[in-house]
Amino acid sequence: MKLLVIGSTGQVARALAAKAGDHEVVRAGRPQIDLAHPTGLADLIGQVSPDAIINAAAYTAVDRAEDDIKAARALNETGPAALARAAAARRLPFLHISTDYVFNGMGGAPYAEDAETAPLNVYGQTKAGGEEAVLAAHPAALVVRTSWVYAPEGQNFVSTMLRLAAEKDALNVVSDQIGRPTEAHALAEALIDLAAQLRAGAEGGLLNVANTGEASWRDLADAAIRGAGLSTPVTGIPTSAWPTRARRPGDTRLDLTRAREVYGIELPVWRDSLERCLEMMGLGGRRAS
Repeated sequence: MKLLVIGSTGQVARALAAKAGDHEVVRAGRPQIDLAHPTGLADLIGQVSPDAIINAAAYTAVDRAEDDIKAARALNETGPAALARAAAARRLPFLHISTDYVFNGMGGAPYAEDAETAPLNVYGQTKAGGEEAVLAAHPAALVVRTSWVYAPEGQNFVSTMLRLAAEKDALNVVSDQIGRPTEAHALAEALIDLAAQLRAGAEGGLLNVANTGEASWRDLADAAIRGAGLSTPVTGIPTSAWPTRARRPGDTRLDLTRAREVYGIELPVWRDSLERCLEMMGLGGRRAS
């Protein structure tokens, strides 16, 4: 199977290339293709001639999006819709990655696919708009909601916490936001499986895919720091003690039942995937006492 992945340097795009196995992954990003100015999509698809397309490109700077609404909407909504139309025109399976931040986290977790969206910030609003636009353009597409993605490479929450733990005597991390931390390589394995299922005729729509288990940001930070062999203490604090430009939802745990029962997809417990991530970073097996 040949996969065209939109996005070349992001965490998920890189993980898809790493987990390709016998499949061929062709990554396309800027300047070759830019979802903010989605021209040339049909030409790109024609040149690559993929069996399926995965959109791993997005505007993910949650706080910056509050003041950069036009760019966030272009990358998260109008661009993906154009890509979905181009895929639909060639009757190609199409997967689009979305987020738990389409929910407000104020009740109802774990959120099933049919739960009402109510995003609290521009990032979540544009991702919710992108979900609707993609499915309107390509009803057979699969919109995969995931959460709290991190990877062995690049800048993400885990790498930031490890850097800060090495620099500081103690850390304060928010403990009243709950979700399902998801490692990019585990997610990539599921996306490749889902692409093959779509190609074989599986149904599209909305689907929640994330590592199992639950954690707060404080839990994830502490587990990463201990797993890397550091002893820096991590104290949990309320969201109110860490104000940010964009509001964050409180409890956005996704209901993973449909992924397991309909598609046979079940990711590992988040602590196991975190341990694998730390090993890939050369930090595994160093748990502090």
